[in-house]
Amino acid sequence: MKTRADKIILGIDPGTTIMGYGLISVAGSKMDAVDLGVLQLGKLNDHALKLKTIFEFTLSLIDKYHPDDLAIEAPFFGKNVQSMLKLGRAQGVAMAAGLFRSIPIFEYSPKKIKQSITGNGNASKEQVAAMLQTLLTLKELPQKMDATDGLAAAVCHFFQQNTSGGSKKKLSGGWKSFLSENPERQLTLKGLKILQSDVSSRCPCCILAKFH
Repeated sequence: MKTRADKIILGIDPGTTIMGYGLISVAGSKMDAVDLGVLQLGKLNDHALKLKTIFEFTLSLIDKYHPDDLAIEAPFFGKNVQSMLKLGRAQGVAMAAGLFRSIPIFEYSPKKIKQSITGNGNASKEQVAAMLQTLLTLKELPQKMDATDGLAAAVCHFFQQNTSGGSKKKLSGGWKSFLSENPERQLTLKGLKILQSDVSSRCPCCILAKFH
């Protein structure tokens, strides 16, 4: 169900074992989390069935939330050609679902997403998740960071294609521009360092709680 917002953005982190997704609502220069989670595909042995499941699940998200844009993370180029081929197919069917419902598709590299969220293209998943928790005032973080990766794609798109007062307006400063307008949502660098220290010394499951 669509909320009162200028725009709903669906973000997807494609995968053949786990697909992460996140949705945000945008009202002027403000954004709020709508939903985030993961699609578990590990128990499906047939690759074609995984692709069918991704397509149908993405369609169900679109039909439920009616997003205006779909932002998707581009595959990370690795040495395993077969894995890259499968990941590319997973991304392709998610994009096809958006196109099937006439949703505009926007693709962002992992580095671009990290840079947009944290200001550092080499930031860790934990740092991205921590910044998202602050930017969107999330009470809890999900156990699977694939969910926050999907949410990050949506937030990245918000920074790149923000709307203000009903007209298109690109935020040249990315997350810095957002924080300047929303100082109450700022997370200090010291806080990020503390979190990173916690993650390195403790089990992630003890730090991250499931988001409801």
